[in-house]
Amino acid sequence: MKMLSKKKKIFIISGFCLLLILTGVLNIILNNKIVTNTNGGETVTTGNFFSTYRTDRTDTRNEEILYLDAIIASSSASAESKAAAEAKKAELIALMETELALEGLIKAKGFEDVVISTSATNINVIVKSAELQEAEVAQICDIIEGQTDYTLDNIKIFPVE
Repeated sequence: MKMLSKKKKIFIISGFCLLLILTGVLNIILNNKIVTNTNGGETVTTGNFFSTYRTDRTDTRNEEILYLDAIIASSSASAESKAAAEAKKAELIALMETELALEGLIKAKGFEDVVISTSATNINVIVKSAELQEAEVAQICDIIEGQTDYTLDNIKIFPVE
């Protein structure tokens, strides 16, 4: 195995140091944008919460889709496994479309930002707002009940400033 010359080693170490410094600077810049609010004894940290949540959700879903695509494309997977993966992928895509549509409809009612997370039994709505009035909660619930099969008991709404 050939040894790297000193110049190459210095260049590689300098590159890593530069990347480390850049990462630190970006971390400081992004953390300075975070605002902390205390609301009724609960501390909620926001700033880039909504964009970070969406990015994390998209990344997770993309990984799930890649995993399902790998099962579907696998020559060693059984027909049942492939069918189950195709059904799960279709379900995931439908879920993504529903969440996107609901977020758009709620924003259209005048809310600055919103993210939605769904499970088999509940739907969680996180709205960018200091607090929500009864009429605003009713608007959100009407949209969700009108577009999905979730009932009022299954809808959880969280205001986040």
